[in-house]
Amino acid sequence: MSISIKKLQLFEATARLGKLTKAASELSLSQSAASQALKELEESLGYPLFDRVGRDLLITENGLKSLPKVRQIGDLLNSLKLANLNTMSGVLRIVASATIATYLLPKLIAKFVKIYPEVVPEIHIGNTQMVIDYLDKGKASIGLIEGPAVHKHLQIIPWQQDQLQIFCPIDHPLAKKLIINLEQLQQQAWVLREHGSGTRAIFDAAIEQAGAQINLGIELTRQGAIKESVKAGLGLGCLSQLTIAEELKIGSLVILKSPLNLSRRFSLVTHKDSHHNLLVQKFIDYLKAES
Repeated sequence: MSISIKKLQLFEATARLGKLTKAASELSLSQSAASQALKELEESLGYPLFDRVGRDLLITENGLKSLPKVRQIGDLLNSLKLANLNTMSGVLRIVASATIATYLLPKLIAKFVKIYPEVVPEIHIGNTQMVIDYLDKGKASIGLIEGPAVHKHLQIIPWQQDQLQIFCPIDHPLAKKLIINLEQLQQQAWVLREHGSGTRAIFDAAIEQAGAQINLGIELTRQGAIKESVKAGLGLGCLSQLTIAEELKIGSLVILKSPLNLSRRFSLVTHKDSHHNLLVQKFIDYLKAES
């Protein structure tokens, strides 16, 4: 049996979407035709791409190894289609950490789409771990993260500098001093992002480096919820300076200087063969220029 482009597209879509039914719908195939095509592809390759567990398909180790090569074929086909066009077009799948997606990405996307109006952005928002997972499973073409990360199949490129800030409400006893030492830092309750977020990873690393231990009050997945919890007196917070800029401007929150090293670098995450996708490479070049 031959290995057709359609079968490879079906494999990639199934891996990305997590369901054969969704992949079949995306490629305008019937469920039975999609199931047969996937079976024929596995027979042609000589190894299973998915394990069947009930109604679920779990990608195999061989499937994971094959996926980057299949995506590379897809990118080459897309570049061939765009070869004689003067404009960029297509769906640009992006997954970004919350701070970047909320405070940086909207303006960047607006400017990029103004330059290339035929590009359709598809944006997903999550923590750093979700960004890595999305890129690894092919659910997005480019990721933007706030915390440190390492991955054998992905390329992680430094992008922009950022600074985390410790903050408290204006009626907090420390608000008048505008500074917090290590002893006070360990005495306070804290309202922090969840494990898996880049913000939390930087904060935990700074605490460990200082040889301190904190009193964790609440873990929250939303920056807005953290800010409101801090205003309510549930503890001190630590978020990007981008996140609390408006509250500092109106005076509802106060920054506390500390001995912690809370600087960090935003990064771009792509597949190592992303240069084969002209649209993705164009967006990467654009982000680097805008940094």
